[in-house]
Amino acid sequence: MRHTGRVLGHGDGYEAGGSVPFVGRSAELASIERALREDRLITLTGPGGVGKTRLAREGASGAGPFPDGVHWADLSPLPDERLLVATVADALDLADHTARTPAAAVRQWIGERRLLLVLDCCEHLVTAVRDLVRELLDAAPHLVLLLTSRQPLGLADERVLDIGPLPHAPDPSGAEEALALFTLRAAAAAPGQAPPWTEARLAAARSVCARLEGIPLALELAAAQLSDHTVEELAVRLTRRIGPLSAPGPGLPHRHGALRTAIGWSHEWCTPRERLLWLRLSVFGGAFDLEAARAVCSAAPLTGAEVPPLLDALVAKSVVRRGADGSYRMLDTIREYGAMWRDEAGERAALREAHARYFTELVRAAERDWLGPAQRIGYQRVEAVHADLCAALDHHLATAPVRALDLAARAGFYWACCGHLHAARGYLERALAVARPEEVDARVRVRALWALGVTLLLQGEQEQAHRIAVGCEALAAGLGEGPDGNGGPALDAAYLLGLSHLLAGRPLAARIVSDNALEAFPGTPFDSASRIRCHLVRVFALTGTGLFTDAREEAELLRAGCAERGEHWTRAYADYQLALICLFEGRPAESAVHARAMLEGKRELGDSFGTALGLDLLAAARAATGDGAGAARAYGTGHAYWQAVGHPQRGTPELASIREEFERTARRALGDQAYEAAFREGVRHGHALRSGVRRSSP
Repeated sequence: MRHTGRVLGHGDGYEAGGSVPFVGRSAELASIERALREDRLITLTGPGGVGKTRLAREGASGAGPFPDGVHWADLSPLPDERLLVATVADALDLADHTARTPAAAVRQWIGERRLLLVLDCCEHLVTAVRDLVRELLDAAPHLVLLLTSRQPLGLADERVLDIGPLPHAPDPSGAEEALALFTLRAAAAAPGQAPPWTEARLAAARSVCARLEGIPLALELAAAQLSDHTVEELAVRLTRRIGPLSAPGPGLPHRHGALRTAIGWSHEWCTPRERLLWLRLSVFGGAFDLEAARAVCSAAPLTGAEVPPLLDALVAKSVVRRGADGSYRMLDTIREYGAMWRDEAGERAALREAHARYFTELVRAAERDWLGPAQRIGYQRVEAVHADLCAALDHHLATAPVRALDLAARAGFYWACCGHLHAARGYLERALAVARPEEVDARVRVRALWALGVTLLLQGEQEQAHRIAVGCEALAAGLGEGPDGNGGPALDAAYLLGLSHLLAGRPLAARIVSDNALEAFPGTPFDSASRIRCHLVRVFALTGTGLFTDAREEAELLRAGCAERGEHWTRAYADYQLALICLFEGRPAESAVHARAMLEGKRELGDSFGTALGLDLLAAARAATGDGAGAARAYGTGHAYWQAVGHPQRGTPELASIREEFERTARRALGDQAYEAAFREGVRHGHALRSGVRRSSP
């Protein structure tokens, strides 16, 4: 689902430290707290593994006041700068539905807001981050930025706080922070070796901390070995020179020597098969699940059955982290080490291909399940692997443009619904440009044009979308029924053209288009996803032409069939139509019931645009029942969602008159002052809902 884990306090659980209590760093935390009060750009620098991310979390968690929240953007999974602004937009909970550039959308959304934005792991994108930070600071006078990076940006107004390792000798107070962290990690990794320790064992632990120079990640990797070795054995091991692992190898970035030693040491103590899985897992930029690991990494000599126990072994060695949701992830320094061995082993191309193949099949499976109870799970999975889908598309664009077009066409509709409109449009336009027409199946091209047209409509580009819809219909007309006998291409084209007519205020034209397509390819609404979407256009058109009885009857049939099958997307829009019809017919209480049902469906799919539409209907229904305060709050909550999608209030033209009429009704009932107060309360509630702070219904 979209919009989860972005606000501080709702993190993914992978950061260094995990469930181990935060140790020491009182001076650094005080410096961060002071800098956040005095400066607008603070960068925590230091070598990999020194604990910058965990320190940033601790420092930001107590920062304030930031009335518009603390937002976290993890940049470590990004291979380059292309998804930088999109990742920041996600962190800000911005699902922009306009044709403006993503950077412009982010600048405008922040505007006068008072918030803290944390950009974590910037070192591989320093130039792009520097340009973006400069733009944001110029455009947003109350924005404060906290960065973690192995090098500063080099901006004049940047306060750089250099983060060193934990002290590994007693300070004047007698505290030994490195030893304290190592002790906690040791107790978690090997309860049988938990303190209290003998003097000899304590001396060995101090030796380990000194040899690893107090680097937190190095200490964690060392402590993980205690499941198989004693502290004394670790200390002896570290007194030996590990040879080439102590110095940078080919392609290995220069790092702090102690961390290189610890990672190389962990690698050396892995079995050959664990090392092989380690290098193969480095193909994942972010989180992955067991199914993905098995599918992508189980080429010879590894079998699929071997992957789960090997993965468990890497978790036990702290090479891989397991999140609270059961997914897995590597820290970037460990992933980089695996990638070095992967490239030296000559497995890069094969792994990229296996990775792209797996995520292409994931989208195909979501499509196959679209009409059933797995639809919601499909949306969630496609949203969760957004960065991996982008990586798969990049691979196909470079190696197999036709496959890139097919994948972009399949993913485009999901991305449009989840708010990734810029990514959908960009990849669809690139793939259509590079895939040679003579090599592309016409059905794939229709589907790609359909997805692009839907994306453009949601961005407000109605004229361009209409031209694409007309061309899509002409191309589909020559394809006949196709192998499935359901007229999929023609029905897809009719949906797009009909939707284009609806949004332009031509409901009769939309009805003609949908009726013609449905008559040409007869069947029941639930024969295919293409068919049910075309039926939905017909329902919208019936409402738009004032045929409320027919529209209500058909909407109820669609809603009942969707409820029986566990389908959410169509059901939500059937409820939308029923709510609208009830308002037109003077039954506001019933309208409110349908509006709430629509909101629940849109919540399940993470659709901010649909949620904004539903909130406007709920507000109108409340106003019609005489609940002016409730209407004002719902309008305010909806306003927060409209802000997040970047549009003024939109929808089909018939909604506009309903919205305006009942907004005036609510304002008259309350008076301007009370209306504005309730509206502002709703706006605050909407921002809280989108930030994940509250989960109550509006």
